[in-house]
Amino acid sequence: MTTAHTAPPPSMRLRELAFGAACAAALRAAARLGVADALGDNPMTVDDLAAAVKTEPRQLRRLLRALACYGVFDERPDGTFTHTDVSRLLREDDPHSLRAITLWCTEPWTWDAWPKLDEAVRSGRNVVEDLYGKEFFVYLNEDAPESADVFNRAMTTSSVQSARDVAEFLDLSGCASVADVAGGQGHVVASLLEKYPSMHGTLLDLPRVVDNAVPRLLTGGDLADRARVVPGDVRTAVPVKADVYVIKNILEWDDDSTARTLRNVIGAGGPGTRVVVIENLVDDTPSMRFSTAMDLMLLLNVGGAKHTTESMVSRLTDAGLVIDDIRPVNPYLHAFDCHVPA
Repeated sequence: MTTAHTAPPPSMRLRELAFGAACAAALRAAARLGVADALGDNPMTVDDLAAAVKTEPRQLRRLLRALACYGVFDERPDGTFTHTDVSRLLREDDPHSLRAITLWCTEPWTWDAWPKLDEAVRSGRNVVEDLYGKEFFVYLNEDAPESADVFNRAMTTSSVQSARDVAEFLDLSGCASVADVAGGQGHVVASLLEKYPSMHGTLLDLPRVVDNAVPRLLTGGDLADRARVVPGDVRTAVPVKADVYVIKNILEWDDDSTARTLRNVIGAGGPGTRVVVIENLVDDTPSMRFSTAMDLMLLLNVGGAKHTTESMVSRLTDAGLVIDDIRPVNPYLHAFDCHVPA
């Protein structure tokens, strides 16, 4: 049976860390091959699994054994493989699936960018514009549409899994309208409209994103009569008037983009408007390895950063917002409840 290592000596630990790309590549390969989806609830032989995913059996065994070392799949004494709690998250149909996020973290552009991390650390700038000659999201949407689709699916996965927590957390009693700024496909605003039957909501995001908004918000959907879907770039303008603006997990770009977005929201809402900013923080999370890795990825692609509580407070107050409260939404997200002063 192949199991995860425990407490290796420092020299072996460093070797394992240096080969971290092999683990990431193995996860990507398993996700793209659909191994987790093909493996059911019962143990399977490598031959049967290889036939199901159309691979060469011996090479598939090598892939599975490598992943089993990290607790992704488990090899039994008889040579068959079974799921673990981790490998099930690679299944497309798992309610907590992280398949799209796994693919997003290992997209082709990441393999071009990671080797240039030292350059980004030295300069403080993103490396994507030098690599591709374009701003990151422009590059994705114009030159790498498949990767853009992976990004949108990954963000949707995150939104679906956190939308209920956000809706349960936010008390919007007495508010007539809410705007989800750069809200992806609209899972947060849909959850809020479901919670507050008399409220109206607006989803604002890039055209390519809102074209795939959740059907509930579109014509024929059960929330359509109270929902508006607006295409646009929040860094350019926020053409939406609302009592409350929700800004979730987007203020991680470069400082100029963050400042422009906040300025546009403040200008659209005006004095007295409530602005709720929801973010992962790198100084208060049970998943520091993931959060700090995402922080470095943001440096590479957009010159941005995951925030500490202090840096988030600084960005919000510099923009002119007054912070009324800071509270955890769940173990991974914090809400900064603000208002636009008179």
